[in-house]
Amino acid sequence: MSTEEKLEVRNPADGSIVGVVADMSADQVNELAAGLRSAQPAWEELGPKGRARHLLNWLDWIVDNQDHIFGLVHREAGKSWGDAQIELMVCMEVINYFAKHGAEFLADETRRPHGPASMTKNLKIRYRPYELVGVITPWNYPLGMPMLDVPQALMAGAAVLSKPSEETPLGWAECVRGWNEEISAPPVLGCATGRGRTGKAVVDLVDMVQFTGSTKTGRQIGIRCAERLIPASLELGGKDAMIVLSDAPMQRAVRGAIWGGLFNSGQSCVAVERIYVEEPVYEEFTSRLVEEVNTLRQGHDAQGSFSTEFGALANEGQMAIVERHVTDAVERGARVLTGGKRAGHGLFYSPTVLVDVDHTMACMREETFGPLLPIMKVSGEDEAVALANDSNYGLASSVWTTSNERADRVGRRIEAGGVNINNAMTHVFQFPLPMGGWKESGLGHRMGGPDGIRKYCRKQAFVSEKVNLKNEMHWYPYTPLKALFTSRLLRLIELHDWRRRLGLKPKGNR
Repeated sequence: MSTEEKLEVRNPADGSIVGVVADMSADQVNELAAGLRSAQPAWEELGPKGRARHLLNWLDWIVDNQDHIFGLVHREAGKSWGDAQIELMVCMEVINYFAKHGAEFLADETRRPHGPASMTKNLKIRYRPYELVGVITPWNYPLGMPMLDVPQALMAGAAVLSKPSEETPLGWAECVRGWNEEISAPPVLGCATGRGRTGKAVVDLVDMVQFTGSTKTGRQIGIRCAERLIPASLELGGKDAMIVLSDAPMQRAVRGAIWGGLFNSGQSCVAVERIYVEEPVYEEFTSRLVEEVNTLRQGHDAQGSFSTEFGALANEGQMAIVERHVTDAVERGARVLTGGKRAGHGLFYSPTVLVDVDHTMACMREETFGPLLPIMKVSGEDEAVALANDSNYGLASSVWTTSNERADRVGRRIEAGGVNINNAMTHVFQFPLPMGGWKESGLGHRMGGPDGIRKYCRKQAFVSEKVNLKNEMHWYPYTPLKALFTSRLLRLIELHDWRRRLGLKPKGNR
């Protein structure tokens, strides 16, 4: 490949080159898309059980080669080995769930006749896949993100043209290679690697788009899909609020804040990004949080060692956002209780706890996507909910309390697509439930039981005859006798009092 046609993928922890991929042109993407389209009809014809067998074979191959695949993820994303390994769980759970339930979720649905027009009809809804689905994913979970969408689209019977981030394409590209070269699956899964022009070409060629990424880019994709009159499901940014009530299970709340806010260096769309703590427990929560944060090990540990908790930020742009948010907060009166600085090497930013924050600060308004935990003291439930809802985002949230009544009361008032009680981020992995954002956090949902597959399908109304008559009453030719019969039949069936049903004037009418 020439310099113009390739992308170097570097480890953000140390700057080393992990691999090289093609920077595909629009013509190359078009050729890839054409091949996928040609293979799709036979893939759909296999049916859900046939498609499930290929998906399960793929999962076996991924597990058999996990050290190699997740070694790529570990290095291309600068993750800790523990954070990288969790993405294997996503592969297992998503593929198994939708392979198991695919036939059930895609089965024809029967509808009951609703009136005279359907009395002699069989009514069904059939689910037919979009022929070519585009799945565009970000850099924070190189395998986990495409695995949250691609297996469902494949199970639906669609061909899939995936576009991983140019920052972290290696692990996913290897999985796609495994599908096409190692398990002899039908050629209905493609991987388009490259920068922005590659992603634009994908959007211009597919029949439906599933995008995960920033709100800014999601808007642009949504506009282009609207111009093309194709559907788009957009899972965008978040600024997820954590509400710690006065009766919270303290140890669990502290550890939940650390997990929800610092996992993957805080680079999760559903990460805890702001914490509101009721005044009676504010001091205890804050002091215990700082104490536990100070025990965390940050770094890019050796493969298989599990010697650090979390690793590097993905790129200099992300580092600049984190640094700007901390600087802005401190200049406006916030205090750093621990952290607050980048390391002397690599793209590491120390886990940071901020207090004395308010909603004038960028760290409480904009998505940070970094290892930052800003904490704000609140007087009670009402103030906590008002502040949690004071955001353009509405992806997820959490409420921490030992009272079921308070959990339900507070949770019902939060304007977000997901509410977790005494847990963080966990709703993403409850596949029977929908996962999606409100407000500027997106359009549509992933998962949601049957909807996780059906979103990649077009609904088809399917009507057949119970009795094959020679003619329908409303067909030509019109005659007075047919009109009289039809009028009396409709009155008898469709009206709601016997005088009108029998063609008599209602009482009191002249």
